[in-house]
Amino acid sequence: MTRRIDPALIPDFPDLSFEQALWKAGLFQIAGIDEAGRGCLAGPVTAAAVILPRQEDLLIHFSAVQDSKILSADRREQERKIIEEFSPAWGVGQATNKEIDQFGIVPATRLAIQRALDKIDPRPDHLLVDYLVLPNNPLPQTRLVKGDKRSISIAAASILAKTHRDAWMNKKADRYPVYDFRANKGYGTAAHRKAIIKYGPSPLHRMSFAPLRKNP
Repeated sequence: MTRRIDPALIPDFPDLSFEQALWKAGLFQIAGIDEAGRGCLAGPVTAAAVILPRQEDLLIHFSAVQDSKILSADRREQERKIIEEFSPAWGVGQATNKEIDQFGIVPATRLAIQRALDKIDPRPDHLLVDYLVLPNNPLPQTRLVKGDKRSISIAAASILAKTHRDAWMNKKADRYPVYDFRANKGYGTAAHRKAIIKYGPSPLHRMSFAPLRKNP
């Protein structure tokens, strides 16, 4: 069953309420975590982890950071540069389409998250995760439904995950032009599905996903 949240609990913009509560508890390295590409038919799933600076003027730099799905591509790229410049630590990790087919999308997403966390120094004290629980990670964590709309740390991670994945797909677009990855980024648009029917799958496609999965 999908967890739901009272819409009244979702602020107009993500804020620092969760981060500030943890800072007051003496936990200073708080990593927000989010992913991009779970629902795609092609390409990797990409995760990002971001530790924000614990300073009074934080919102001056991060006031426009919010759920990446709300922002235009140009605005996401602007915010990506700000996040990477002003965050003391951040990391991006991926799990390939082959790993998604081998392990399943949820374990592969957790693998991408761990790879992102492995790039962070210093080690986080606590994780703020957008919905997904990380059972094999020993770090304390808070699982937030609609986290990218409630926590600036998670929203920042959503922007990095999305922009880095989009850039990866753009690089592959010229190699596999018939699928128009530059436009669809691997998502199952009508044009993308028609290209799969006409040309068959590429080495980047997730063969465990419908409509690519073969029925026994």
